[in-house]
Amino acid sequence: MKRAWTAALALGVGLPAGANELGYEAYLDSSKRIKCLYGYVTAKTGNFSAARTIFEDCVRRWNDVYSMIWLAQMYESGSGVPKDLTRAAALLERAAHQPDDASYVSLARYHWGVALAEGRGVPVDRAAARHWLERAAAGGQDEATDYLAQMAADPHTRTP
Repeated sequence: MKRAWTAALALGVGLPAGANELGYEAYLDSSKRIKCLYGYVTAKTGNFSAARTIFEDCVRRWNDVYSMIWLAQMYESGSGVPKDLTRAAALLERAAHQPDDASYVSLARYHWGVALAEGRGVPVDRAAARHWLERAAAGGQDEATDYLAQMAADPHTRTP
């Protein structure tokens, strides 16, 4: 929670009016975008219901890539929601298609590429996976570079 508060201070964003603590409850109905960061904190503390509420609102209001990724991870793992790989994949695909300058878009492209490579919620499509992983790597995601190297070394994952 300290990390989220530090981020809020760095962004020059304070607590919503009437909030007297750093608890996630103050952010459930907030119209401030900082709430998206609090969704992460809320999920990490195990309150997935509140995290889902926050993430869904952030996706609806701001098309927030970070929230799409975290909500997708909740659906992949079944954390606080019914496990739904198809819904998770749809969120990752939506996040990956955001503009290049969107925050966390290269991370979304990495996760979408992995979903395509492994067939998580979508049919396996290694050529598309490579495309998205290359875009993620170009955006600075070292994990994407590593995943591409693993794909190249495994004859079962090579693409034409």
